[in-house]
Amino acid sequence: MQTQQTTPETRQEPSTPAPETPIFELGSKKRKKRRRIIAIAVVVVLAALLIVPRLAGGGPANTPQSSYVLDTVSRRDITVVVSGSAALEPADSYVVNALVGGEILSADFEEGDVVEKGALLYQIDTGDVENSIERSRLSVERAQMSYDQALDGRDDLVIEANESGVILELMVEEGDSISMGQTIASIRDSATMTLRLPFPSDDAQSFTIGQAATVTLDSTFETLNGTVTEIAPVDEVLAGNVMVRNVTIEVQNPGGIAPQSMASAMVGTAACTQSAAFEYQAETTVTASAAGTVDALLVQEGDSVVKNQAILRLESDSLDDSIRSAELSLRDAQLSLQSTIDQLDNYSITSPIAGTIVEKNYKQGDKLDNSSALSDSLCTIFDLSYLTLTLNVDELDVAKIEVGQEVAVTAEAVEGQSYRGVVTKVNINGTTMGGVTSYPVTVRIDETDGLLPGMNVDVEIEVQSETGVLAVPVSAVERGNRVLVKTGETVEGAGTTLDENGLPVGYEYREVTLGINDDDYIQITGGLEEGDEIAYAAYQGNSLLEQMMNGMMGGMPTSDAPPAQLVEGGR
Repeated sequence: MQTQQTTPETRQEPSTPAPETPIFELGSKKRKKRRRIIAIAVVVVLAALLIVPRLAGGGPANTPQSSYVLDTVSRRDITVVVSGSAALEPADSYVVNALVGGEILSADFEEGDVVEKGALLYQIDTGDVENSIERSRLSVERAQMSYDQALDGRDDLVIEANESGVILELMVEEGDSISMGQTIASIRDSATMTLRLPFPSDDAQSFTIGQAATVTLDSTFETLNGTVTEIAPVDEVLAGNVMVRNVTIEVQNPGGIAPQSMASAMVGTAACTQSAAFEYQAETTVTASAAGTVDALLVQEGDSVVKNQAILRLESDSLDDSIRSAELSLRDAQLSLQSTIDQLDNYSITSPIAGTIVEKNYKQGDKLDNSSALSDSLCTIFDLSYLTLTLNVDELDVAKIEVGQEVAVTAEAVEGQSYRGVVTKVNINGTTMGGVTSYPVTVRIDETDGLLPGMNVDVEIEVQSETGVLAVPVSAVERGNRVLVKTGETVEGAGTTLDENGLPVGYEYREVTLGINDDDYIQITGGLEEGDEIAYAAYQGNSLLEQMMNGMMGGMPTSDAPPAQLVEGGR
């Protein structure tokens, strides 16, 4: 940059107003806030420089000389970026913990190994849990037996006929409470009568079951057809030392045979030795096999029934409770068994993700304590297939960020290398600190050669860009969107001296229309033409104030524009 030292046209002290602040929007509001804070600090220091010497009895402090930079309106590319810094993170990470204790039987991997999802990492001794499984199985068997027995008791609530026949009497009514073993009905089979007659032993031994017999009633000498149903296996001795065997014969009752009726019989040509009285084939009582309340009578007196036919039904709250309790006990035992079996999976620890082992804390032969298994980290796995970072974006900039935008990433740890990222998520759950809200933006980086998790990187997200637009330095625009522009008139000292107002001779303010801007340049959409000569206030390069500003801000922004002329005014 070329400089020229000139003096104003008059020797009077110029009354140079402080340059006004231009109105425009910076590409990054965070930088704007930072500069405002720095500017306030500079004003405080400047006030100290002016006031302290006076308080010490000295004369007025020396003030910086007025100076202007002469420049030309030109075309350039302007890119608006949102920038910041963040730490890199792996695509995914997982700290592996144990859910059970025991001795580690195998741990066949080392730090740096790449493992697939589901790969076996640790195998823990299962001896204790296998014993628990066996005990749980026994508990299930016992509970099943109790439940089956309770269900059998429910079957006892249905009272059945123990023989075929006719219901002679029902001793209970619906709603009656009965106890176990109580007689509830009597049954008689009068359709079939039986005779138990003695036959000579030699004859009886030749009879067969089912053989036909002829029965003769003693009272009427009426004959009936009968059937041999039973032959006694041993002989008996009657009076006169007659050897006989008792033979049972069944006869269908024509309706007039009673138990007091007497009759004799012949089987083939063999005749019984004496007559006998008829008996009913069946006459029995039915007793309750369980206690309860009669819920329903299923037959009436006089009804014919067959053996095992239900004749009444009981209900029992206590039995229902017993069945329900047994059922719950069985279910509890089954769940306990299943839970114990499921614990077997906890003894084989597999990798929850595909990735690289970055830390291994336990090896084969180590023992895990049950109390600390959950808190102890067995190993740590990073998925390094790509890296991510979370950039906290100011509330004024977050609306400019969209998923899919490209991101430029650089790292001090990897000099001379830049990386490409892409925005994958804009989180609307912001965090407010000091009255400023920021929102986390997630960026994914696929090409990561040289980068490692934990590295700090600088990030720039291009949110707007214009090519070949008219632009001037940001410092050239003053409050009211005004720019000092050369008038074009031939005036002595134009562009080389300052007038009585401390402005470059031959220059005047012109209102302009602004477009986008970055940190250094701002687009001019109206009011100026390409090639117009402009001027704007600049700091003295040898002033203490500029040194302080450069130190706080890390140096003034540099530009690739052609060198501009510096016009200075002195006393």
